[in-house]
Amino acid sequence: MTALTALPAWQDMLTAADRLADVDMRQAFQHDPERAARYSLSACGMLLDYSKNRIDDAALAALFELARATGVEEQRAAMFSGQRINATEDRAVLHTALRAPREAVVEHAGENVVPAVHAVLDRLSGFAQSVRNGEWRGFDGHAITDIVNIGIGGSDLGPFMVCEALKDYTAQHLRLHFVSTVDGWQLANVLAGLNPATTLFIVASKTFTTQETLTNARAARAWLVAAGGEDAVARHFVAVSTNTEAVCQFGIDPANMFGFWNWVGGRYSLWSAIGLPILLAIGDIHFRALLDGAHAMDRHFATAPLHGNMPVILAMLGVYYVNGMGAASHLISPYNQPLHRLPAYLQQLDMESNGKTVRLDGDAVDYQTGPIIWGEPGINAQHAYYQLLHQGSQLIPVDFIAALSNPRSSAEHQTILLANFLAQTEALMCGKDAATVRAELSAQGLDEAAIAALLPHKVFAGNRPTNTLLLDGLDPHTLGGLVAMYEHKVFVQGVVWGVNSYDQWGVELGKQLARAIEAELRGTAPAGRHDASTSRLIAHVRSALGT
Repeated sequence: MTALTALPAWQDMLTAADRLADVDMRQAFQHDPERAARYSLSACGMLLDYSKNRIDDAALAALFELARATGVEEQRAAMFSGQRINATEDRAVLHTALRAPREAVVEHAGENVVPAVHAVLDRLSGFAQSVRNGEWRGFDGHAITDIVNIGIGGSDLGPFMVCEALKDYTAQHLRLHFVSTVDGWQLANVLAGLNPATTLFIVASKTFTTQETLTNARAARAWLVAAGGEDAVARHFVAVSTNTEAVCQFGIDPANMFGFWNWVGGRYSLWSAIGLPILLAIGDIHFRALLDGAHAMDRHFATAPLHGNMPVILAMLGVYYVNGMGAASHLISPYNQPLHRLPAYLQQLDMESNGKTVRLDGDAVDYQTGPIIWGEPGINAQHAYYQLLHQGSQLIPVDFIAALSNPRSSAEHQTILLANFLAQTEALMCGKDAATVRAELSAQGLDEAAIAALLPHKVFAGNRPTNTLLLDGLDPHTLGGLVAMYEHKVFVQGVVWGVNSYDQWGVELGKQLARAIEAELRGTAPAGRHDASTSRLIAHVRSALGT
């Protein structure tokens, strides 16, 4: 038994989960007219209704006590104060400083980092403005029309998600493209529709050594040089990196290199210079509104009591289902098409952070940690995997997300969208019992034999838990708050589970093996020691490559 599972609060959580595993939520609402109001709260332009969960006041009290007992409040203060809570890498975790207002004080190693943050932001804003207003010119004197971000992981998922979500705010004369995979098809497909003379590349790599990113960057460089010569590189490439020497060797003017700090983790970096594509797309005013929205959520998270704290509530409900009810996955279901990349972004944020089997103290966990995060836009998903949600055998909690205001959508479209959004949360909770199904089939004129045959297939158990997040609108400020909310949710769960949410050693093993296998595939290294399957596959691939 670990220190966590020995806690009385942990046992109280398990007891509550066992008691409420088969609760009838329909009856809970009938018996408590105030349930929806009591289990709802608003913050940062969002309404959270968490009343359609298998909870009661006692269960919530146990969850908040578990948060206190595991040190969530102390660790929250340690993070905001710049302590090195990323213990395995001996680093602070200060992505919140990236959205702090100019007058704020956030100390790291005895120094206020906010002035440096805003100095970089001001440089980014100046550069972005010169591109957006046409002052920045390519090698033949034309203004930039297309921007290609080359990155991977946090250098791609965050900026890509935000640029898609805020397309309504993007300058009409600029087109944003994102290249991440080392599959050459993606880069070739993007370049096929571009003019080298009007294309700007952003190479996003903190170390400027990331293999996938540099492979794509070199190919893009060759494409540009073929059209404009070596001198064109300085006008068409900028870098988000901290490796000045490597950036200069590539041919990028160091004046066009934008850095950030080792206390910014990749999956928490869209607020930093990694967000340059966002700034180019939506401009300085809207980018700062994005930061302000995130900062507003930071303040809510830092100051609200646990029982009224949106990230804490969502985090503890997640712990409750993972550890108390055995939920292996969690669905993110946005009902706004611009948020189509949000589930992919949250996959990295959550699964790379808390997908751990070793605690900070080095002991192995004896409980489940991070769930599998997945999802797609809700309307399409209703015609795909929602069957599993309604009648499948697995417990899958769902976060439903929708914006009330949608200026690009007609009243007809928006009404149908929100009707489906609300209906799914009700249907998952209420289900449809056998008596109702029998009455419906009887009304259709079916005889008793036909009813008996069909009835079990049309019953819905219900009691499927959901959280409903209604955004006032899908604007920069509210999006900033939404993303920051999920960041803090992941943090709280990591604290409760006792894992380090800010390292990602599991990413490295595959990369190490890939380097060795790459040399074997090229024929520049002798065959290594592999299992029989991998050895045979290497031989098959070498034969296909002719090496």
